[in-house]
Amino acid sequence: MESARLHAGLARMVRDVGLAEELAQDALVAALERWPETGIPENPGAWLMATAKNRAIDRLRRHQRIAHKHEELAHAAPQVDPKEALADRLDDDVGDDLLRLVFTCCHPVLSGDARVALTLRMLCGLTTDEIARAFLAPEATIAQRIVRAKRTLADARVPFEVPRGEEREARLASVLEVIYLVFNEGYAATAGDHWMRPALCEDALRLGRILAELAPGEAEVHGLVGLMEIQASRSRARVGPGGEPILLLEQNRARWDQLLIGRGLAALARAEAIVEGGGARGPYVLQAAIAACHARARTADETDWVKIAALYQALAQASPSPVVELNRAVAVGMAFGPEAGLAIVDAIADAPAMQRYHLLPAVRADLLLRLGRTDEARTELERAASLTRNARERELLLARARG
Repeated sequence: MESARLHAGLARMVRDVGLAEELAQDALVAALERWPETGIPENPGAWLMATAKNRAIDRLRRHQRIAHKHEELAHAAPQVDPKEALADRLDDDVGDDLLRLVFTCCHPVLSGDARVALTLRMLCGLTTDEIARAFLAPEATIAQRIVRAKRTLADARVPFEVPRGEEREARLASVLEVIYLVFNEGYAATAGDHWMRPALCEDALRLGRILAELAPGEAEVHGLVGLMEIQASRSRARVGPGGEPILLLEQNRARWDQLLIGRGLAALARAEAIVEGGGARGPYVLQAAIAACHARARTADETDWVKIAALYQALAQASPSPVVELNRAVAVGMAFGPEAGLAIVDAIADAPAMQRYHLLPAVRADLLLRLGRTDEARTELERAASLTRNARERELLLARARG
């Protein structure tokens, strides 16, 4: 958290995300050198920020830019000491700085992969090696991705600010997309030997909670936080003793974290209150409402699948996609029978996005099993296993195909 605050404050001052990270690292190195001798200060964050301010000012002077700053400041406020004026730029509300940094790291000028990598680096404080291991990519690739992202922001002269109006709405969607992408990679890893990566879920939740405090009037922000809290509540029940996946309907709900469920339902309530006040009921609010239906059911049999199917219908209208339709097929199949669900699956089977999406044959297999078409179901499970890149999921699918 202190790292994110340092990056945010410095980025506002120097208008360069890459330089801000260098200055923050300088301050952290100074702490490692001095604190063993002097002891940890009463307010470590303030010490780091003050040190970073001084390093920033020294950097400006060394690069002979201070003369230009003197001239600017002399016209604006000649009675103010230049060093104090530069430092004062870091004394504004830290919350605003963090919000600016979130919007900067998730700027549409960057690719989706670059936004994720830069967000994890600047806001979550993950090392390049940690990001590489989380997404099973070479460390050199992640390092280049981060360097290119910083250079792209600098070359595009992206302003370090919170956008307004329509631009803010568009950029907020990008911010939420990045946070949820990080969460989903932790919740159901796309590849590798582990079903979940809890640390990524925690990082995404922390970002979401910060954003909810900084943008309290945005229903979709609270909706996303509610969705992540409720999904994270199932973490202990989703993995067996040997690391094997446990699917939703087979989970021991006594192992669901009631504290996280409570937080999630509270966040959903805040989102719905904003919607009732005239806000839009967007995709994250709808997904949070779906998650809440599962959270409120004490057993799998008590799940209100009719309501979930209706919510997915609304989600399909608000954010149409084959993936949403596939999820709607599951809900419809549970609420109105497997034939109804199978009809939806078959209607989207030829969509380009579904051609190598392993969950389509996995869902189709479940529906076929319920219809007693076991041979077809086995074929679909084997196809799903061949498409997934997650070893744990592959084992589960093949075990179901054998059984």
